[in-house]
Amino acid sequence: MTQSRWQRHRSTVLIAGGLLAALLVVLLLGTPGNRTDARLDPDNPGTDGARALARVLDDRGIEVSVARTADDFDAADVDAGTTVLVTSSEQLGESTTRRLLDHAAPGRLVVAEPGILAVEALGFANLPTTVSPAGSVDAGCDEPALRDLEISIDRGLAFKGTGCFPTADGRLLARPTDRVALLGAGDMLTNDQILRADNGAAAVRLLGERPRLVWYVPTYADLVGDDGVSVRSLLPRWLIPALWLVGLTAIALMLWRGRRLGPLATEPLPVVVKAVETTQSRGKLYRRVGDRAHAATALRRAARSSAESTLRLPPGDLAVLVPALAAHTGRRPDDLARLLDDSASAPATDSDLIHLASELAALDREVRRT
Repeated sequence: MTQSRWQRHRSTVLIAGGLLAALLVVLLLGTPGNRTDARLDPDNPGTDGARALARVLDDRGIEVSVARTADDFDAADVDAGTTVLVTSSEQLGESTTRRLLDHAAPGRLVVAEPGILAVEALGFANLPTTVSPAGSVDAGCDEPALRDLEISIDRGLAFKGTGCFPTADGRLLARPTDRVALLGAGDMLTNDQILRADNGAAAVRLLGERPRLVWYVPTYADLVGDDGVSVRSLLPRWLIPALWLVGLTAIALMLWRGRRLGPLATEPLPVVVKAVETTQSRGKLYRRVGDRAHAATALRRAARSSAESTLRLPPGDLAVLVPALAAHTGRRPDDLARLLDDSASAPATDSDLIHLASELAALDREVRRT
């Protein structure tokens, strides 16, 4: 009983155990937004962290302060001599993005690897394209701090419009306004790629132009209930109209292929075959191949069916049919079983088959008379 109950509820128990384990991991490790091992975090010494850049900026006399919550960022001093760098921007919501833009307005704002919500909130009309440059990318712009540099990254985001470091799909550093920069080349800030090409120099010149740097790492914990962060907000804007178009096309296709082309037409069967002709044809086939066993089986089956119908007995039960026939005809049950049972010996010759057919026909007439 216990084993069968386990087999019946095994899937439910496993799913519940997995959810409980995931909940424990979240509770023990904390939310990703509060951890310092996130990508481009200034305290992350890993390959995708940015501790090396933070220390280089500090060594060059840049006052670097890290804000890990929206309240900490609001408390930071931002003026015309301040650069605001935002990493983990995918954790920004509508409310935190508004607070960011309002508080960073006096200074210069650089958003590294901006998410879809951040791109739209910053007034950039076109969504970025993921690119993987084959080699180094020249600055390709007239900005004095960057025009003589080139960077090398494995993967980045390219934006349409003005900016620096152009690729075939757009620019890795876009400037929608004079005070805002969208950095799609987040790899050049990481510990393992900052020494490639001029990545370090470009990062220092971009973020060290002003004496103070506020490094803002947003967190999901700052979001409020009406932030509107949903699956739909993370999808590209063209996807919903495309889904509507696909749905309408599918409906039109069903109406086109499912329409009736006219009234239903009836046609007579090409051939009507009588039952007696079918029986005779099957008999001739059995005779031609010498299959007396199948012929005998067909004769016995027909005799049993006729007797069961006449005596109003359940079909297919020879144990019930034989005693009933014995009571109605007065014959011995052994003789009736030999005559009607398919397991009885098959006729050896055509004469034996004819004799069996005659006996079955006589039994049928006798049953009908009684």
